[in-house]
Amino acid sequence: MRVVINGTARELPDGATVAHAVRTLTDMTTGVAVAVNDEVVTRGTWDTTPLSEADRVEVLTAVQGG
Repeated sequence: MRVVINGTARELPDGATVAHAVRTLTDMTTGVAVAVNDEVVTRGTWDTTPLSEADRVEVLTAVQGG
């Protein structure tokens, strides 16, 4: 299935979840926020939130610096 992650089309297996999408970008599990089709998905539901064809996923990571 094709989804858009952070503006880039990507191919994911059928049945992929939000957790799969996050792992395509980062191995981090803390300091990461995710929205699917403009709706925030809480960390506790990443493994159980399925993605569908053409979903738009935004993965944001916290950055420290100064």
